[in-house]
Amino acid sequence: MNKTQLNKNFNTGNFHIGASALKQFLWYFTDVFFFKTKLIPISSILVFLLRLFGAKIGKEVRIKPGIYVKYPWKLVIGNYSWLADCYIENLDFVYIGDNCCISQQAMLITGNHNYRKTSFDLFTAPITLEDGAWIGAAAKVCPGIKVHNHAVLTMGSVATKALAAYAIYQGNPAVKIKEREIR
Repeated sequence: MNKTQLNKNFNTGNFHIGASALKQFLWYFTDVFFFKTKLIPISSILVFLLRLFGAKIGKEVRIKPGIYVKYPWKLVIGNYSWLADCYIENLDFVYIGDNCCISQQAMLITGNHNYRKTSFDLFTAPITLEDGAWIGAAAKVCPGIKVHNHAVLTMGSVATKALAAYAIYQGNPAVKIKEREIR
């Protein structure tokens, strides 16, 4: 068996955090004290804090306590969306449309490492959830994925490719199991 040593100083390519060191420092403590502790259960305060750090958030958006957002300045949320205690690792932009739902413990991951190279290079790609998309509890969306209008990724499923509009996807990797009918 061949043992390969991974380079711990991997290439980050064109990756930029997009904020000053001071802003990152302030966000770290805001996240710890207001989001991770769940001491502030009031959505409007959590929305205010995310906006304060650069998130673009529409009207009547609900943010539940315990949400994790890596970089609020790379987060765009439309109107009337609902985000439970989900995990948004947004090394790249995450775009969430109107009337979307991201359920408990769901994960949106915009970055990963190239496992085919010993240099373990970082790559990032934005995630887009179009209007009406629903990401089920403990589901995962991989880098660069577009979830089209009103598509559903069911509980515990993993989106590794684009999800078609008005379709329900299940499994790992997620496959279309049926059409979504909204009455």
